[in-house]
Amino acid sequence: MSITIEATYEQGLLKPNQPLPLKEHEKVTVVIQPGLSRARQTAGLMGWTGSTELADRFATDPELDFPPGQELP
Repeated sequence: MSITIEATYEQGLLKPNQPLPLKEHEKVTVVIQPGLSRARQTAGLMGWTGSTELADRFATDPELDFPPGQELP
């Protein structure tokens, strides 16, 4: 069985973002793949011709939030 999960690295530990369907002390193999920014996840969806850096800024700059101060789902 293979599953894909998201986890957060905190203080030297990987913490899964949701419970895992594993038995206590079950051995697993872990493959680490860093997450992608929102801009990289959606690259090419709108025919963007600007730079990746500018797209990252548009996606992450709090001054450009709409509506201001809220995260879109």
